[in-house]
Amino acid sequence: MPPKKTAKVSPRALTGKSTVKRKSAKKTKPARVKSEPKDVKPSANEEKRVLAIDIGGTNVKLLLNGQIDSRKFSSSKEMTPVDFVEKVKDITQDWEYNCISIGYPGLTGPNGPLSEPGNLGPGWVAFDFQAAFGMPVKIMNDAAMQALGSYEGGRMLFLGFGTGLGSTLICHSTVISLELGNLRWNDNYTAGEMLGRRALKRLGRKKWRRIAWKFINSAIKSFNADYIVVGGGNAKLLGLLPPGVRRGHNQTAYRGGFRLFGVEDMPRDKHETLEHDKNWRLL
Repeated sequence: MPPKKTAKVSPRALTGKSTVKRKSAKKTKPARVKSEPKDVKPSANEEKRVLAIDIGGTNVKLLLNGQIDSRKFSSSKEMTPVDFVEKVKDITQDWEYNCISIGYPGLTGPNGPLSEPGNLGPGWVAFDFQAAFGMPVKIMNDAAMQALGSYEGGRMLFLGFGTGLGSTLICHSTVISLELGNLRWNDNYTAGEMLGRRALKRLGRKKWRRIAWKFINSAIKSFNADYIVVGGGNAKLLGLLPPGVRRGHNQTAYRGGFRLFGVEDMPRDKHETLEHDKNWRLL
């Protein structure tokens, strides 16, 4: 009787690991999820929700980019920065924002106020606004913030006629805060004292306007400005403006606050042809 043939057994079979099991193991591996490209990011306007704040002697005005109506609360000589932060948080409870720009009525530097405001309470210098709000905060002089919102490119000089004389020069995205109000007008008065609110009451509208135009003409030549923007509560008293001089409006301070974080969220007038790189330098 011929011997029975013995089936060959592979070494793989002796280990108990069949090919079928290997295939099933592959099928049970979790599918790899395709990740989004790293360079896909939302736009700058979607990332940043900027709360712009303009601090005045009478009112503090606020606007969030994307909103139409601004809000305000009263300020006073008793308002400290702690009071200010509490009131801002209270009036903006239903607004979502992740960065804040502040127009401050006084000298400012890279770390905030450099001098105490004359029409507010004490404690503003060295106050940590970023820690108080828990988010990035940028602070600039209030006239500079309004100037930033008025800028259309080139070399622009901003003059603010209000309680005193505010002034800012912007040249190709570089913002330079000035203190032209400290210039001597004559032996008795500075330019700020001749063009401020008290001078208007003392001199009368007609004489004040004549002095204001004399100063504007001198400033536009001294700074070789392409154009001048006049703002502040008394700018409306200047009358008809000549070519090269235009009047600012209330919304420009908010726009300046948005621009400080690189956000262009407000419509510009049809005559505006803004040219800048959104990387503002504050000097």
